[in-house]
Amino acid sequence: MAEKNSSIRRPVVVIAGRPNVGKSTLFNRLVGRRQAIVSDEPGVTRDRKEGEALVRGRHIRLIDTAGLEEAAPETLFGRMRSSSEQGVAQADLVVFCIDARAGITPIDAHFASWLRKQNRPVLLVANKAEGKAGTEAALEAYSLGLGTPLALSAEHGEGLADLMSEIVARLPKEEDKEESEQESPLRLAIVGRPNAGKSTLLNSLLGEERMITGPEAGLTRDAVSAFIRDDEGLIEIVDTAGMRKRSRVDKGLERMSVSASIEALKMAEIVILVLDATRGVDEQDLQIARLIEREGRGCVLALNKWDAVENHQKVRTAITDRIESSLAQMRGISVVPFSALTGAGLHRLLPAVRKVSQIWNARVGTSDLNRWFEEALERHQPPLVDGRRLKLRYITQVKSRPPTFIIFGTRVEKLPDSYKRYLINGIRETFHLPGTPIRLQLRGTRNPFANQDQK
Repeated sequence: MAEKNSSIRRPVVVIAGRPNVGKSTLFNRLVGRRQAIVSDEPGVTRDRKEGEALVRGRHIRLIDTAGLEEAAPETLFGRMRSSSEQGVAQADLVVFCIDARAGITPIDAHFASWLRKQNRPVLLVANKAEGKAGTEAALEAYSLGLGTPLALSAEHGEGLADLMSEIVARLPKEEDKEESEQESPLRLAIVGRPNAGKSTLLNSLLGEERMITGPEAGLTRDAVSAFIRDDEGLIEIVDTAGMRKRSRVDKGLERMSVSASIEALKMAEIVILVLDATRGVDEQDLQIARLIEREGRGCVLALNKWDAVENHQKVRTAITDRIESSLAQMRGISVVPFSALTGAGLHRLLPAVRKVSQIWNARVGTSDLNRWFEEALERHQPPLVDGRRLKLRYITQVKSRPPTFIIFGTRVEKLPDSYKRYLINGIRETFHLPGTPIRLQLRGTRNPFANQDQK
């Protein structure tokens, strides 16, 4: 099983506070990009969201948390609060946000009292303190007993310079020999329909209740990343919101969630497509798979809830046949059946991811490639086009991630799609590149004497 991200040696800064005080807006400001979804609707953030930020020359790990609310542990808000409390427990510094315009609420006072007992350094921030009136309103926060409040406006960028200075001043002393270059992780995204078990899968891999889970569909609203380590190195895993059919996505917030999921998929190297094995493959699963192929990402097909399947062989065959018959580029796709809830079969998932990554990064030697190319042309000659046979001269691999090849020849741009599929399938089978997208580009060769004046 993978280890948690204990190897990341950057100080942890956690942003906490009740819902709708501007925590995600502040998070986006500090990481320098719109990474967390922001909306006027309270409670948008449900899971802890991580980002890397450079603050006054210090690299920090910044965590945005769900709003702190009093609620029964078994409810959604109770589970959100528990997740936020876990984030605070690992913090080197807690940035506690209040809304200066709303003043001190009983919830603010309750959680300020709770924070004082957590033995964590706390920086009190009065957000939404635009202008002189806002600064004066922020002074009310002295009553929380967390020291001098820092007035700012995350939305307008006011007071951020002072905030950055305060954060650095309160962090643990920097190590003398901190690594200037961090290990580059494998970027992995978990995608699928709502309620397929994506967040439960991430929790199982991390060994902690990092993501909010439950019977309610669509609990994950934002793309949330975490780091783990396996035998081969560091992996950044991004859990995404479930992607429903476009016709069913009607709310602005859900549209933002789906957009964040698609962006996470595009930024990933390898994608785990999670299917509910008890439901099989539907058209939305195929649409997501097509998006993965179109973006040229390596893919592992994860069949969750495998413990609830009665006829394993029949279900596995039906799912893989449907995927491969609909998507030729997915032929030979890596399939891992497991149960995210019980952990059964989960130990096979990350090794499968590493294998797919190896294939996705594969390079084929030019000499081996052209020996195969000559044999392929002999077995099945290029077709006649306009009564003339196309001349394919040689092939070379120009890049990996995914494997991409260029064929040079005369009038090669007229090569039919059927013959291109024949060559792609030959490359896949001969050089053992199952389940990964293969790109085949065509480039004509010019005859230097074709237009030269005859003398």
